[in-house]
Amino acid sequence: MGFIFAVLVIDSLGFGLIAPILPDLVQKLAHVPLSHAALWVGTLSMTFAATQFFASPVLGQLSDRFGRRRLILISLSGSAANYILLAFAPTIGWLFIGRLIAGATAGNVSAASAYIADITPPEQRAQRFGMIGAAFGLGFMAGPMLGGFLGAINLRLPFLVSAGLVAVNVIYGIFVLPESLPFEKRRPLRLRDATPLGAMRLLTTVPRLWRLAAAWSVRWFGLGALQAVLVLFTELRFGWGPQQNGILFAAVGVASTIVQFTLVKRAVTLFGERGAALVGFGASAIGFMMFGLAPSPVWLFVGIAFTSLGSVANPAIRSMISRALPADQQGRAAGALASIEGLTAIVAPLTGAFVFDLFSRNVPWRLPGAPFVMVSAMLVGAAWLILTSAPRTSKTRAEK
Repeated sequence: MGFIFAVLVIDSLGFGLIAPILPDLVQKLAHVPLSHAALWVGTLSMTFAATQFFASPVLGQLSDRFGRRRLILISLSGSAANYILLAFAPTIGWLFIGRLIAGATAGNVSAASAYIADITPPEQRAQRFGMIGAAFGLGFMAGPMLGGFLGAINLRLPFLVSAGLVAVNVIYGIFVLPESLPFEKRRPLRLRDATPLGAMRLLTTVPRLWRLAAAWSVRWFGLGALQAVLVLFTELRFGWGPQQNGILFAAVGVASTIVQFTLVKRAVTLFGERGAALVGFGASAIGFMMFGLAPSPVWLFVGIAFTSLGSVANPAIRSMISRALPADQQGRAAGALASIEGLTAIVAPLTGAFVFDLFSRNVPWRLPGAPFVMVSAMLVGAAWLILTSAPRTSKTRAEK
């Protein structure tokens, strides 16, 4: 489990390392002003998300067929190749090639999730899945600070450091990571299931399981909209700059990490997995509403406390879905959830930006925080989906 945690931390750390300096590199390679570089950065992000959307079901199936260990190591190798390409890219086109490689091999989180499901008793999965969020919180906290420091020395140094960290992880994994999926539990490849729709079809094989998947998509939609709009919102509403926003994002990372490390197990023990998910969505709905209607910056930090508490929902939902499916479907399920995340990574920023633009003009209905109010309403609807989804732990038609 220690190696899996390290994989997830380094994955998020690498992302955080390059986030502060990617716009400057794009500006340099594309020969455009910083304002236009934002469009290129957004296109690069969408390229990664779109590739992940189509590749995740394939990677999930491969992990069910050939085991988790091999897929984790292949995915890490793809990440290292991506960072090396970014480090030495002579033109903007090479950045897109790197993001395509990264998206096509972005199976480390899915494979790690399936690995956790393989080695963890069902009643402990929510707590273990909470470690995924904690790992990402640690990486997102340390990554941007370290990336900014390294980028000040050399613009391409953060990419080389990221590649080095991943390469060390690959070498370490070759020697210490055992396989978690026995041969007798592996599943033959099925071409029809190696597409996003084929993978998501799995989530309809258990009655009402699709409701949990829909709630999962709302959760990730909210996070995507938040990342796309929050900086624009604070700049327009409160006149904030990079320093204030940096503190705000650091607070998000610290709070969510604390919740994932300390509260997931307690919430599941106290409320059960379904109850913990409901508490999480309710808290997130309150937090997003506070963002949208914030009359002062203090409301933002109170909202962070609620949205961070909402992060207990992710491992609870993932655990409920994992419980409902057999061992040879865990990789496919993780791939389906990753495809949902990839789809929301495309749709959410565009929708959030559109709603922000529409409600930020000088019009009678002016409300710059409208995207957050919209997400709050969606979270309430998602909580109803969770409430009406019946628990299923028996074998399903997916086993056939």
